[in-house]
Amino acid sequence: MTDVFNGGKLAEELRALVNDAEALLRSSAETAGAAGEQAEATLTELRTRLTALEKQVKARAGDVDDYVHDNPWAAVAVAGGVALLIGLIMGRRG
Repeated sequence: MTDVFNGGKLAEELRALVNDAEALLRSSAETAGAAGEQAEATLTELRTRLTALEKQVKARAGDVDDYVHDNPWAAVAVAGGVALLIGLIMGRRG
């Protein structure tokens, strides 16, 4: 049971969402008028932000991967410390 954060997959899903929104916008463009133009401009801005976010997530994921490969014991210690803190917090609630 290995759940790994995949920034690339998240970006692909967001990109698919934007593509679906654009298709819906185009299919209703005849009835939308000025609101359709504004929605299309918003989608264009969203696509630009999504591209920037995708680049940023991939760069940070690469940085984390490099750090873990360079410092495996430090990464294990940090993960263990976080797990210990979560366990303590959850133990107090129960």
